[in-house]
Amino acid sequence: HVQLVESGGGLVQAGGSLRLSCVASGSIFRINTMGWYRQAPGKQRDLVAAITSGSSTNYADSVKGRFTISRDIAKNTVYLQMNSLKFDDTAVYYCNLNQWSGAYWGQGTQVTVST
Repeated sequence: HVQLVESGGGLVQAGGSLRLSCVASGSIFRINTMGWYRQAPGKQRDLVAAITSGSSTNYADSVKGRFTISRDIAKNTVYLQMNSLKFDDTAVYYCNLNQWSGAYWGQGTQVTVST
């Protein structure tokens, strides 16, 4: 069993910053990727950013240059630094972990950007 616990969401004004954290615990072994997805009301869940075990990163075009994903392997933690936030970044952000046994999701954390 794998558990992912997110934190760091909240309400921020446009142009502001937030940092999301996701701590993984449980039966963790041979992690392939960790990442963040988001889902706005009425929309599908989309990839925001991901980082591989080799520290390669991948970003959605809409967040390139504004968001940075990083990972602390020793702590089984992945971070998402979000700068220059826009109203369109408002969504529930979900942590994702892919390893040999499958894909796992956190419960989500709300990010709301006010204009």
